[in-house]
Amino acid sequence: MSTILGTAFRRSALLAGLATLVMGGPALAQTQITIQHALPPNSHTGAGPIAFKETFERLTNNRYRIVVQRNDNEREMIESVQIGTIDCTFTSTGPVGNFVPEVRIFDVPFLFRDTTHARGVLDSEIGQQVLARFNARGLHGVIWTENGFRHLTNSRRDVNTPADIRGLKVRTMENQVHMRAFSVLGALPTPMAFSELVPALQQGTVDGQENPISVIVANNLNQVQRYMTLTNHVYSPAVMICNPGTTQRLNAADRAHFMTAARAAQAANRARVTADEASGVEELRRRGMTVITTVNTAAFQEALAPAFAEWERTMDAATLRRIRDWRPAQ
Repeated sequence: MSTILGTAFRRSALLAGLATLVMGGPALAQTQITIQHALPPNSHTGAGPIAFKETFERLTNNRYRIVVQRNDNEREMIESVQIGTIDCTFTSTGPVGNFVPEVRIFDVPFLFRDTTHARGVLDSEIGQQVLARFNARGLHGVIWTENGFRHLTNSRRDVNTPADIRGLKVRTMENQVHMRAFSVLGALPTPMAFSELVPALQQGTVDGQENPISVIVANNLNQVQRYMTLTNHVYSPAVMICNPGTTQRLNAADRAHFMTAARAAQAANRARVTADEASGVEELRRRGMTVITTVNTAAFQEALAPAFAEWERTMDAATLRRIRDWRPAQ
């Protein structure tokens, strides 16, 4: 009797297996990769991880499952990548300089002429050399993305000249270069995580902040800020960073797919920044902000002269010159 039952069981299992194959086979085992970023999914920052997820899952026939999460604390994300509790992050470079000091060179105010200049430098040998420095810090710098050029907002007054900044309490990223610049301009720089920004503005802990248009629009900062000045005072790169173990575990083919997906993320991010900057000023005006678009950049550069002299001494002056002199290939 047991032999008959055993034979029947094996036959049923075989038939079930054949049925599964006919129906398309069992679900393939998936390897999960967790990516965090700091802004809403419908933002320039969210566009990168979403494009990466769609591209990498497609190219690897869904052998990988990309889980995208939001975390407003960028420093915390970088630390989590470093120790391996998450795989990757898309983060602004604001706190990255605390881990990879060479990144701070891109934070120097008025270093880049325009977006073409900034993207060109980051994609050039200069940018790749800085990404290579991440390895020594237990991080893998994958590819440059961006936030765009940063502008000043505040709740107290119009800012037309450097003198108008004096006395303003301005939230900055945890970035020594940015803090030094605002200190020289006479502001009171107050570094804090982005997650703390809106409550600080609501409570009057700080008067203003500085961010690209895309960040201001995506986070409705117009609700807590009245004035914006298009200072374009610093270009804000962002970067995809991964735990080295995550990428080292990939075979050669999947590593190539990984980089293809990273380039798709970069393209999606930059396209969204371009679109946000094209429409953002009018959108913020529609929401009630006063936006000053004409700025005497030379006056701000002159006011920052002491800081420029300091950065020339403390940073890689040769690389600063290479960045300033970069031109697109003819």
